[in-house]
Amino acid sequence: MTRTPGSRWRGRYLALVAGALVLVTGCASDAPQDTFKPAGPYAQKIDNLARPVFYIAGVVLVLVFAAVLFVIFKFRQRDDDANKVPHQLHGNTKLEVLWTIAPAVLLVGVLVPTLATVFDLARKPKDPIQITALGQQWWWEFQYPGTGIVTSGEMVFPAGQTVLVTVSSRDVIHSFWFPRLNGKRDAVPGRFQTVKIQADKPGEYWGQCTEFCGLSHANMRMRAVALSPADWERWQANQTAAYAAPTDTLAKAGEAQFAARCASCHQINGLLGTDGKPIIPRDVPQVSGAAPNLSHLMSRSTFAGAIFDLKLPECTATNTEVTGTPVECLNRSALAAWLRNAPGQKPMVPELKGDPPKGRGMPNLNLTEQQIQELIAYLSTRK
Repeated sequence: MTRTPGSRWRGRYLALVAGALVLVTGCASDAPQDTFKPAGPYAQKIDNLARPVFYIAGVVLVLVFAAVLFVIFKFRQRDDDANKVPHQLHGNTKLEVLWTIAPAVLLVGVLVPTLATVFDLARKPKDPIQITALGQQWWWEFQYPGTGIVTSGEMVFPAGQTVLVTVSSRDVIHSFWFPRLNGKRDAVPGRFQTVKIQADKPGEYWGQCTEFCGLSHANMRMRAVALSPADWERWQANQTAAYAAPTDTLAKAGEAQFAARCASCHQINGLLGTDGKPIIPRDVPQVSGAAPNLSHLMSRSTFAGAIFDLKLPECTATNTEVTGTPVECLNRSALAAWLRNAPGQKPMVPELKGDPPKGRGMPNLNLTEQQIQELIAYLSTRK
């Protein structure tokens, strides 16, 4: 079947429209993980390197594409010379030398600043704040060595100060990345790599696991919160405060429910068992061997791998990292839905397999509505 000129042009128009649509998908007005909006000195160094290279590559792309199109249209076969053999070229020394030397010079021009930036980013800072980031399917834990502070999904630090993050994994390979604060670091089981983080001013910065790590990889988010020096001191004091038992009747019932049903995986510092001793999970039935520490859950704004909001939208301006989420700001419906059926809210594989049996993610505990309300009442006191 012979294609008509009209059908050929229609195909070209469709290809052009499809390409334009693909380009449009890269446009966004609200992009919290935009790497081209650096918010700290280390991300700025990367941006200073990447932008010139990006522009140079763009110019090279346009020139090469233009040359290819010129050759295609200029020397295309025409109907009146279908049987003619094109003039054969067997080399041009000047051109070959030019297109050998020019890319080499260009690559050297990119190599020198790239190496300088890599070594600069790898240089160890003086007296940094130390944080350990541990990836697991499918959430991040942040430990503050020497303080006893442990959070999940959210990393808190003071603005204007360098933070040295030690990255590793408890199960499979993950990748740690806050695009607006620095580059990526792979989280590999048994290995510990460091990355420097610093934010110019207080605010929140979103990150993501960027190494495919299983079923809910896309839902493995994290949030960095940079505080003012005064709020940073208050946050630390709140995180190290002693356990305060609930006084409300419903919350007391929730404390008992948590000790009976949740404390085998989740830890709340200071929670005592029926024997009067602190409850510390010994053998968590998950592949990672850990579950989020919920000691100060209400001082966070997200949960379940930072994919659900813990506070209502109208309370987003409230500095809950320091004071804890007020009861009236708690997103009860989202927390209730999670407790009602966690695997239904986030793709996971909680079924226990192997020897000893292990799972991935939080299982459905088949809680009653009364038990759910009791647990929410108790968790709302963990500020």
